[in-house]
Amino acid sequence: MDPEAELLLHYLQGQRRHVLSALDSLTDEQLLTPVMPTGWHLIGLIKHLSLADEHYWFRCVMAGEPFDFFPEGPNADWQLDPGETVADVLARYRDECERSDEIIRATALDAPPAQPDPMWEEWGMSFPSLRVIMLHMIVEVAAHAGHADAARELIDGKQWVVV
Repeated sequence: MDPEAELLLHYLQGQRRHVLSALDSLTDEQLLTPVMPTGWHLIGLIKHLSLADEHYWFRCVMAGEPFDFFPEGPNADWQLDPGETVADVLARYRDECERSDEIIRATALDAPPAQPDPMWEEWGMSFPSLRVIMLHMIVEVAAHAGHADAARELIDGKQWVVV
């Protein structure tokens, strides 16, 4: 694996670990407790990271899988489906991360997306390579790690960085 790709993957994996560490020792009830005025909860954040980030960017955009996986409805990627459990969501996130890592390891950093999102042109965006998508994902997961830190502090007072 290219040293630059290894470094980018190392940082992405670090942000993923940070997100999951915010959930350490919380009960299912705490993970499902809405903590923000919008009503989202920590396990919803993990589901969002699984679908809208890992699955979308790596499996759909980079590897070319269909975009038809996404749940329908407002904020559906933040909500559990009937019968879906906390354990299901956590397992899916870990699986999506593993699949993303496989795609990263098998793809050159300069490789273009197999399936660019049609909205990119409308938004004036361009994601010309795996490198750019990895940088985007590091930023995206880091932002959600901060959200998870804040939510965790609201739930039980635990702080990642003591201020």
